[in-house]
Amino acid sequence: MSGSAPSDIASLNPSGSDSEIFRLLFENMDDGFCVIEFLDGPHGPLSDYIHIIANAAYERHTGIPNVVGQRLRDMVPDEADDWIAFYGKVLRTGEPIRFRNELVATSRHLEVSSFRLGPFENRLVAVLFKDVTDKVLAEQALHQLNETLEQRVADALAQREQAEMALRQAQKMEAVGQLTGGLAHDFNNLLAGITGSFEMIARRMEQGRVPDAERYVTAGLGAARRAASLTHRLLAFSRRQTLSPRPTSVNALLADFIELVGRTVGPEITVKVASDYDAWPALVDANQLENALLNLCINARDAMPDGGVLTIETLNVTLDQAGAEERGMLPGDYISVTVSDTGVGIASEDLERVFEPFFTTKPMGRGTGLGLSMVYGFARQSNGLVRIRSTPGQGTSVRIYLPRHDGPAELAAAADADARGVARAGASVLVVDDEPTVRMMMVDALGLMDFRCIEAHDGASAFALLDQSPEIDLLVTDVGLPGGVNGRQVADEARRRQPGLKVLFVTGYADTAVLQNERMEPGIAVLTKPFTIDDLQRRAVALLDAVTPQA
Repeated sequence: MSGSAPSDIASLNPSGSDSEIFRLLFENMDDGFCVIEFLDGPHGPLSDYIHIIANAAYERHTGIPNVVGQRLRDMVPDEADDWIAFYGKVLRTGEPIRFRNELVATSRHLEVSSFRLGPFENRLVAVLFKDVTDKVLAEQALHQLNETLEQRVADALAQREQAEMALRQAQKMEAVGQLTGGLAHDFNNLLAGITGSFEMIARRMEQGRVPDAERYVTAGLGAARRAASLTHRLLAFSRRQTLSPRPTSVNALLADFIELVGRTVGPEITVKVASDYDAWPALVDANQLENALLNLCINARDAMPDGGVLTIETLNVTLDQAGAEERGMLPGDYISVTVSDTGVGIASEDLERVFEPFFTTKPMGRGTGLGLSMVYGFARQSNGLVRIRSTPGQGTSVRIYLPRHDGPAELAAAADADARGVARAGASVLVVDDEPTVRMMMVDALGLMDFRCIEAHDGASAFALLDQSPEIDLLVTDVGLPGGVNGRQVADEARRRQPGLKVLFVTGYADTAVLQNERMEPGIAVLTKPFTIDDLQRRAVALLDAVTPQA
């Protein structure tokens, strides 16, 4: 045995009768054990010691073999003074000690108890010890963990506060969205029926002053269009507007759009376009994207009263998990459209509020405060996001992220205004709307196209007419109908009876999820109230003349 004694341990036991018991205990005990004898040496009296006996566990706990007969200063010269100090005190005072120390030579942490054997003159000290390295390392790790606990708690609280702020903002915007959605629905129905200008037209006609009515026609239509624009912005903010997303090349859209921007911002502002040549297509409502970009360009123009540079840029962006979380989006591919200006910029205290409805930094009477909130709502409804950066005195940059469409962009559809004469006269149209004024207007407008119209005020009466007139060419229906049957359900039942039937939905807004949960099938279109007579006629003609793909 590598740690066996040169003489029997019984030599330390005066009786000798129990030597076998002591030997078995010595050799089989779990803890390390040794007896050391202090020596005089070159470093002075009692400046070294020699191991006179050691059990087998000594090597297991210290990592040092064959210690019997070895001097301490030969074994661990660099740390000998510390160990001599510990055990020398035991030898001089006769008082036992317990301590923990690292045996640097083998990187072992030892928990030690030591006591003197006999009188001082014997120069003998017994040492009992065990390896507690794992325990020490665990305690050190716990201590380090506790040292960083305060900072980690502070970081966690900061993250929680940020998450709560984001939640409060989302809840606030959702509440405003519900309010504006319901208000706009009723407001659009009223706009489609009556205005004060049309009352004046009726009065002038009663008086026989027909030429005077023209200015009220112009004023009434202008006011109605401005009100429609306002409700569209409200709906865009609240994400309740009806979108018709199609695979769209943003670069191609900008090519046609840039001329309008130039006319809008004026000659004092230089308009630049920086397009990514390989920009991906996006699944987006092109008309609403144009509206959003036009709002941003108008904001940029107003921020540069003395002229400047307006830049529209497209860029492919791939967001990894970290980048997506930073922006509050899902990882993946996006096409971004950025509108930047060299204008006055936005103060930092206002930057966090710019997407709130009715908040504006423009002078009184110069803005509604709905432009950026509309852009925000449009981007979120399109499964994207809008971000803004601004430096006072240097300009502002607004970036819209739109998800990439995996597939080619659709070619721009030819204008359907010239198709008016193509649709066959005498086509049968079922018109369903619960607002009598709107229903009358649609029936009369379609009648001008020589279509044969029948009308219903709710889903139940529409089903009754379908029973009486099973063959119709076009269904025109409001989405929000009374009586528990909405327009989508009317259309589904009509197409079940007559597969391939063309359907035109008319709606004041997206009527919850009735139209937004799925893309429109071929032969189905959506028209948003308030609409013009021409819009209604063109949509009806386009649907009737379109060839629906066969399943």
